[in-house]
Amino acid sequence: MYTAIGYAAQSATTPLAPMKFERRSPRAEDVAIEILYCGVCHSDLHTARNEWKNTTYPVVPGHEIVGRVTKAGTGVKKYKVGDTVGVGCLVDSCRECASCKDGYEQYCDVGGMVFTYNSPDKHGPGPQTYGGYSTGIVVDERFVLKVSDKLDLKAVGPLLCAGITTYSPLRHWKVGKGQKVGIVGLGGLGHMGVKFSHAFGAHTVLFTTSPGKAEDAKRLGADDVVVSRDAAQMAKHANSFDFILNTVAAPHDLDAFTGLLKRDGTMCLVGVPEHPHPSPNVGNLIFRRRAIGGSLIGGLPETQEMLDFCAEHNIVSDVEMIRMDEINTAYHRMLKSDVKYRFVIDIQGSLK
Repeated sequence: MYTAIGYAAQSATTPLAPMKFERRSPRAEDVAIEILYCGVCHSDLHTARNEWKNTTYPVVPGHEIVGRVTKAGTGVKKYKVGDTVGVGCLVDSCRECASCKDGYEQYCDVGGMVFTYNSPDKHGPGPQTYGGYSTGIVVDERFVLKVSDKLDLKAVGPLLCAGITTYSPLRHWKVGKGQKVGIVGLGGLGHMGVKFSHAFGAHTVLFTTSPGKAEDAKRLGADDVVVSRDAAQMAKHANSFDFILNTVAAPHDLDAFTGLLKRDGTMCLVGVPEHPHPSPNVGNLIFRRRAIGGSLIGGLPETQEMLDFCAEHNIVSDVEMIRMDEINTAYHRMLKSDVKYRFVIDIQGSLK
């Protein structure tokens, strides 16, 4: 074992603060990773404050990890010391169920995936997993991803959550040229949805409640911007969308968007609100065979595909760098949507 330094929440009401804890020594299949950067996801805040009522304290958040391999176990085949790698939202699964064998570990049918933090850890040394707000981590090589040095490493971490959460449904529903695609919301998820939809060749429309975001949305790749509170603007797009990716994590009227779908169009939800959305109008769906779907992150193969696609097309997240000791301030700013569009912690810079 070795001692790592991290930032942890000790309760739902206390600020995150430094904590020393033990990481396991690498087993034969493990790689030890020195963490360089870790993105800050809204899920981190939800978990630190126990808003999902499932937090075990102390909790060290962080699942958008970029680092370098410092040690590889004797059975490791994919990585060597010095490689640049990433770790996303999961670090294990049952590996034997149909979903895991198909490369959809995020939908593991037996016990579910093991999250990078706040999950029971059968490998120890502690009772649960601790995440990327720390100096290092040890992960089975199967759940580690290759990161191209062509990319700006400071801005890669959020791809492992916000990026794959938007990439996966766009790929699953085969978004591409000749299609009209809507992205609802321009936050950490939405800004990546705009970038990917544009890169896939779709006519991309951003829906926002904030008129002031129009210029930035077009910079990111949107062809058009619609203020969703403006009924006249919304009406112009009735029955015209092949696919809508809804990234908003607050309860809202889904009918306003399903009415914009073509026959056989789909709206996919990727944001998880604290309280349920109002029930959608069934008639709005059945009379045009529209669908409302949902999607999580991607499995390991698809996440690697996304990272390779990003390297080829020079796609990263728009980020604001912070030190570790600025995390509590960053949380307060996240609650006010005061970030464009993802905070990233400079882990090694915070130690200086």
